[in-house]
Amino acid sequence: MIAVIFGRPGCPYCVRAKELAENIAGQREDFDFRYVDIQAEGITKADLEKTVGKPVQTVPQIFVDEQHVGGYTEFAAYANANLMTA
Repeated sequence: MIAVIFGRPGCPYCVRAKELAENIAGQREDFDFRYVDIQAEGITKADLEKTVGKPVQTVPQIFVDEQHVGGYTEFAAYANANLMTA
């Protein structure tokens, strides 16, 4: 299972999403993640909209196994329900 986090520097929710992914990766051998700095990579919100399939207002935008989960709040809920170990 792999998560891809599209974020930007200075974004507190991007930092929190990355920290959550690092925590999960430390608990699970079957989980990894990749953080993509959209500014460094030249990715625009319009580019993300094409991938997500709907308007993108904020970052981070997070995918798990190529399925769009949403932003940090949705990722945290998804992680709590599906990825966290007791």
